[in-house]
Amino acid sequence: MAKKGNRVQVILECTEHKDSGIPGTSRYITTKNKKNTPDRMEMKKYNAILKKVTVHREIK
Repeated sequence: MAKKGNRVQVILECTEHKDSGIPGTSRYITTKNKKNTPDRMEMKKYNAILKKVTVHREIK
């Protein structure tokens, strides 16, 4: 039987892309340990549409 863990998949979406008005979205899928990080995750990732590194926040 498979072991149930605390790791869950989360989707990170660019915060600057929404405000720019350019069509499309920049999203990344990653995992996090919900026991160690109960609040929403924030990471700097590359946005290919804007061609720069931007802040990506976890969405539900």
